Amino acid sequence: MAKMNLLQAINNALDIAMAKNDKVYSFGEDTGGFGGVFRATSGLTEKYGRQRNFNTPLVEQGIIGFANGLASQGSYAVAEIQFGDYIFPAFDQIVNETAKFRYRSGNEFNVGGLTIRTPYGGGIAGGHYHSQSPEAYFAHTPGLKIVTPRNPYQAKGLLLSAIFDNNPVLFLEPKRLYRASTGDVPEEEYTLPLGKADVVKEGKDITLLAWGAQCEVNEKAAEMAEKDGISCEIIDLRSILPWDVETVAKSVLKTGRLVISQEAPLTNGFASEIAATIQKECFLYLESPIARVTGLDVPYPLCHEKEYFVDHLKVYEAIKASMNF
Repeated sequence: MAKMNLLQAINNALDIAMAKNDKVYSFGEDTGGFGGVFRATSGLTEKYGRQRNFNTPLVEQGIIGFANGLASQGSYAVAEIQFGDYIFPAFDQIVNETAKFRYRSGNEFNVGGLTIRTPYGGGIAGGHYHSQSPEAYFAHTPGLKIVTPRNPYQAKGLLLSAIFDNNPVLFLEPKRLYRASTGDVPEEEYTLPLGKADVVKEGKDITLLAWGAQCEVNEKAAEMAEKDGISCEIIDLRSILPWDVETVAKSVLKTGRLVISQEAPLTNGFASEIAATIQKECFLYLESPIARVTGLDVPYPLCHEKEYFVDHLKVYEAIKASMNF
């Protein structure tokens, strides 16, 4: 075991993948120089050369277009988009090319070796161009997988799974956790399953569901609720597409209540898809309406970030409202 923060775990996963297979390539804006804006790829150029970890022009559509071509020829392309907010110029490439490549060719060709890494989410005073959570845009797209880790252990195991999965994966990294804390991470190679939720803590009164950095928020809210005698079951979704309906439904059938926390705005956020599905699966067992604790339907603010942000107090209020319904 080694102590790593989330960035170090990602770097370690890339290092292991590139050492394992010489067809693994890492690239993006500034990734080959000083390791990218967050230093996630530091040291990889020195170790594997500029042919394996390299800089691209500042054009997101070009990055993903190139990545599609590289992956279609049998390589493992790990493309970094510098911020999740900047992924939208590549939206057409991801939604109309990456996701449909296998289907369009009748599986004669695919880009299953493509992984798109990008930091997402708020909490760093980044304002409206460096704080968005774009997962719901892509969750509407068959042919992709979407994954987000909550800690260093998950970051390494999920990224190694994503790189060698035979489907294109959008790997969303919660940037406010990059250097927030360290955790025990095995130094050797290991993988964690994509599409499987993680039951962080078992409980009997209410289910709290989130992904990425919001899992920590839910844990703090649960600590407050348990002082009031409320037993909270905490689930980390981990994979947004596909998402683990079975694990979530099993929990809600037990507790009868569900609070979903997401950083993204309320309208058409992925929490809405979860709420609709669980309402169908668990309708006769629900003791209160499914609650969504979300960002606001406004552009992500800079000076009012604390008011906008979904913190543990907002989740705690939702827990109390659900229990008292």
